[in-house]
Amino acid sequence: MKRQQERQAAAEAAGGDAGGANGAAGGPYVVDVTDQTFNAEVVDRSRTVPVLVDFWAEWCGPCKQLGPILEKLANEAAGQWVLAKVDIDANPQLAAYMQQMGVRGIPFVAVVVAGQLLPFLNGAAPEPQVRQALDQLFDALRKEGILPEAPEGAEAGAGAPGVSAADQVYGEAEEALQKGDLDGAKAAFQRILDRNPRDEGAKRGMTLVELSLRVRGVDAQDALRDAEAKPDDVRAQLLAADVEMVSGQIDAAFDRLLGAVRRTAGDDRDAVRKHLVELFDLLSPDDPRVGKARRSLQSALF
Repeated sequence: MKRQQERQAAAEAAGGDAGGANGAAGGPYVVDVTDQTFNAEVVDRSRTVPVLVDFWAEWCGPCKQLGPILEKLANEAAGQWVLAKVDIDANPQLAAYMQQMGVRGIPFVAVVVAGQLLPFLNGAAPEPQVRQALDQLFDALRKEGILPEAPEGAEAGAGAPGVSAADQVYGEAEEALQKGDLDGAKAAFQRILDRNPRDEGAKRGMTLVELSLRVRGVDAQDALRDAEAKPDDVRAQLLAADVEMVSGQIDAAFDRLLGAVRRTAGDDRDAVRKHLVELFDLLSPDDPRVGKARRSLQSALF
């Protein structure tokens, strides 16, 4: 709990949020999904990481037994799979889709991999049984070549290789951040990502550290004045956006880079685009500022 609180505070220091798609109420790898967000949060995401979809309702007693188990295992998995929760009462389109699959009762859990939805669990089950089912699921996906082989020593059901070891390294990263040792924090987050490239918390931590390193020793006012004087200087615009980001001026940073995308072409435009997308990762995908900026970016590019 302390580690999650510290990571939340670190993200907020950069104007971000450790919640959202990487942090619904059930933890950093649990997201509440709606009729409107299902394609982005589940289908699109499933092309890089498996997504388990828990169909539930407030009135469903067994759902309240199964839900916390799934949330616990999702957080243990540390990003190797994500749990998406669908309240069928609040999302009639997804409820209808579930019925079209022939499912008549809840809780019902499906797994989505590479955009394909497959039934997984129908009804509640105790934690050991759910763990065993996850073991079998991911073993089958690996045998079919859909998922990479688990690292040696990984717990297949939880999907978290060396959870205790990762927690220890997170502690090292947080201690380094508290001391202002950005290089040490970066090295610690990199060790976590070397073991589990899908660890969303480590990816966000790395992005935050790299942002802090870029602005280390920079005079904010000088950077902003330089960018104002040189609107076509891509490096000046990127640095000014970083300065605005760490000072909490999120909209200003996004608008600056969107303007640079519109004014540039070729490699320069691609560099600005990549930088902007990286800054998106510091915020929740549900943050309205991210949604607005993503739409503007698509419009600017196409």
